[in-house]
Amino acid sequence: MKLKELREAKGVTQEELAKVIGVNVRSVNRWEKGQSDIYLQKAIKIARFFEVSLDEFAK
Repeated sequence: MKLKELREAKGVTQEELAKVIGVNVRSVNRWEKGQSDIYLQKAIKIARFFEVSLDEFAK
């Protein structure tokens, strides 16, 4: 699933997600726009936060 879709489906703001995974809001925004890649460690944190598998998140 795309990050923005996951985040919006769970009712989470970019600010909330950024705080949970330890990045700034600009990073989340750039990831959602496809302007920057998500490092593996952050992808793992995101998948855990949204309770999806890493494979599901990476699709």
